[in-house]
Amino acid sequence: MDQVAKVSRSRTELQMARSMCWHCQSEVAGEYFCEQCVKVQPLSKDQDYFTCLGLPRLLTIDTNALENKFYEMSRSFHPDFYQTKTDIERTISLGNSALLNTAYRTLKDPVQRAEYLVRLEAGSVKEIRNHPPADLFEEILSLQDDLEEFRAASSQPSADLTQLQAKLQSDRETLEQRQREMESRLFDLFETWDRVQIQAQPTESIRSKKESVLKEMRELLSNRTYVRNIVNDLVATVG
Repeated sequence: MDQVAKVSRSRTELQMARSMCWHCQSEVAGEYFCEQCVKVQPLSKDQDYFTCLGLPRLLTIDTNALENKFYEMSRSFHPDFYQTKTDIERTISLGNSALLNTAYRTLKDPVQRAEYLVRLEAGSVKEIRNHPPADLFEEILSLQDDLEEFRAASSQPSADLTQLQAKLQSDRETLEQRQREMESRLFDLFETWDRVQIQAQPTESIRSKKESVLKEMRELLSNRTYVRNIVNDLVATVG
């Protein structure tokens, strides 16, 4: 717990870190408002969403703490409070609010949180791509053929679609079960990532473990997206 708190504190200190206030040029570090002139300070668009909300870069988070922090910061930056302020202050409040809202929406959803962390840690060269699970490739090709057959038959008023519709419904149930299994494994990896991430002194072994977890999460997220899209297509076509 102390290690998590230490990570959180260090990232919070970076959250608002700037060399000087935009208004009075006083030195500032770690505050939302300048201590000298009390002007609102801009959140850096270069900081990550975890840092923005004062959280360590972990995947299992206290959603109540996340929500409380979000509302606390929202009250500080809400544009309604800056209607009588200068143009610069209104612009800062709008920018801070937009960044804060995006960060909150991303982190409160566990899958979006994982997708964001993978992009953050692995970089754009290893973005999550949408591709089918290797062990379902043949089944998905067959399913797509069945979908095309169903669409073609649907245009014929006298066509009997009962058998084909039942097969597609069974395929949908299989894919939904597979999606649940992927999500269960993904949440297991949350715990693994967090245990590795809070290590005080990263070693080569720890870095290797993090890369392994990130690789598996990226693969799971990619497969899950593909399966979800197929399920959505089934629902839209068959109902």
